[in-house]
Amino acid sequence: MVALFVTIAVVIIVLGAEALHLRRVNRLAALAFGYGRKPALWARISPALRVIASGALVWGMLTLLTIESKSHSSFEMMGDRDRHIILLLDVSPSMRLVDAGAESEKESRMTRARELLQSLFDRVAIQQYKISVIAFYSKAIPVVEETRDLEVVNNILNDLPMHFAFESGKTDLFAGLNEAAELSRSWSPDSTILLIMSDGDTVPATGMPKMPQAISSSLVIGVGDPLTGTFIDGGNSRQDVSMLRQVAARLGGEFHNGNDKMVSTQLIRQLTSDTERTRWEDLTQREYALIAIAFGATVLSLLPLLLHYFGTSWHPGVRNVTTQLPETRGARVVTGARR
Repeated sequence: MVALFVTIAVVIIVLGAEALHLRRVNRLAALAFGYGRKPALWARISPALRVIASGALVWGMLTLLTIESKSHSSFEMMGDRDRHIILLLDVSPSMRLVDAGAESEKESRMTRARELLQSLFDRVAIQQYKISVIAFYSKAIPVVEETRDLEVVNNILNDLPMHFAFESGKTDLFAGLNEAAELSRSWSPDSTILLIMSDGDTVPATGMPKMPQAISSSLVIGVGDPLTGTFIDGGNSRQDVSMLRQVAARLGGEFHNGNDKMVSTQLIRQLTSDTERTRWEDLTQREYALIAIAFGATVLSLLPLLLHYFGTSWHPGVRNVTTQLPETRGARVVTGARR
């Protein structure tokens, strides 16, 4: 507030000085600018530039002097808006089947899910997100909410037998979606990425819940062999690509078959683009003060030189002109005075 009041006072003083200077320039306009008595067109805005630059310079310097100094950590959130990742993790017994992996297919589906998520997190500024994990099988249970500790998430993915916490039954992906919608309902719009990791086994065809505005983008990642099934619980279990692709389409997101390859960098950029803030959104008062100082100092230092060399096209003085006299026969040129 002090910086604003002082800036206003400086602007008023500079305005008065510019008005006085303009009166003096008008008196000597013919000497300074020739018979037209006007400077170059661009130079006519120089008084306004000096007023704005002076105010910007004073405000920037006083702001840097008065704001509280702050140390920044790479693990701090940039800006005031929180960013979230909600991970819906299928922990049904079918996720422990060993038929995953692009080449060997000797990994369990849960191990493949951990590798996919680790690869994704390595290419995202994960320290800027709060991560929530919701496990689902016959129902959905929030395992961790809004943590920044990636090791907690890694421990959940590290073959933790969470299916024992559920009653046996069919996999209910939509229960996880309902839990994610309830968790993110009060969050800022377009602040949350929804990740779904599942083999798609026994996902219902109807009953898709409506997601809140906080969900900006979603990615459904399928694991497990999509072609050859594995016998479990009296049935043949495989990655249901068509069902998972349908879920992704109804969520307005993307589907990725994680059994073949890792998530592409292009897809990750597309996934995070809605939650990423622009550089201008991340500027704080300190950055604006530095910009104001740079602008004010640049204008006040360069303006006198520009006015001197380019302020007018009229240049006073006597031009050096050579006059050639006409030739006259029989004429005698008298160079001296008559005596």
